[in-house]
Amino acid sequence: MTDTVLREMRWWDIDPVLELERDLFPEDAWSRGMFWSELAHSRGPGASRRYVVAQAGERIVGYAGLASSGEQADVQTIAVARDQQGTGLGSRLLTELLRAATAFECAEVMLECRVDNTRAQKLYERFGFEPIGFRRGYYQPGNVDALVMRLTDPSSSVQGTEING
Repeated sequence: MTDTVLREMRWWDIDPVLELERDLFPEDAWSRGMFWSELAHSRGPGASRRYVVAQAGERIVGYAGLASSGEQADVQTIAVARDQQGTGLGSRLLTELLRAATAFECAEVMLECRVDNTRAQKLYERFGFEPIGFRRGYYQPGNVDALVMRLTDPSSSVQGTEING
């Protein structure tokens, strides 16, 4: 079995990330331009984004991204290859995003999750996220509602956790 390593997402990761994105989210997959735009805000002075990929050997098996603005951060995306789901990789990716939120000095982290994605909701609840509302028809073109969740004090959710390969 190949160790899975988390590392910063770079421009050369966009094509394999897009393949995974289209497989996992066929109705509402992000475009190449959306990933380029997010990565443009993840480097240099004033960076407000953190994007990571999970790499097993030569293969990208997951990715995640966070945007920060002032005291609030937003989980933009978390994705885990189908054959890697249930392995704890989603938890590792979320932990890395919460570490980034802490580094950005954010007091809370928000996210939207499809109402029909109970597996993801359970992951977020384990980290202390609480449902606070809905966004009707948020995911298009399928017109699927989003559950809005919030975590206050992200630093407390990552204390004692460790990412390893």
